[in-house]
Amino acid sequence: VQLVESGGGFVQPGGSLRLSCKVSGFTDNKFTVGWFRQAPGKKREGLSCLNLSDGGTYSADSVKGRFAISAANTEHTVFLEMNGLRPEDTAVYYCAARDSVAYYYTILPYEYTYWGQGAQVTISS
Repeated sequence: VQLVESGGGFVQPGGSLRLSCKVSGFTDNKFTVGWFRQAPGKKREGLSCLNLSDGGTYSADSVKGRFAISAANTEHTVFLEMNGLRPEDTAVYYCAARDSVAYYYTILPYEYTYWGQGAQVTISS
């Protein structure tokens, strides 16, 4: 299984970015993709997840209303749309995948098996 992220970059406060995570290696949609981030000196933080087997999602309170997760199922690609970005959102953003469990949604990093390489997101004026 491989995950390839794209879409990171540099934006001003209040701006938007969309991250993409292309997943290969699963033969069906029975997997869950999560988005995480890690700022320098901080622990990896779970943001949002989407269970492609049932379409259910879960997001951390810290990003509800600003970040939205979605998927292009046929392409095994999951997106993280980020709006209203703040300097404290600056971090390396990772997507990760795990075999899905029906109606189970988790953003705990240790529950994910496969990880992408990370994408730098920098918010600064």
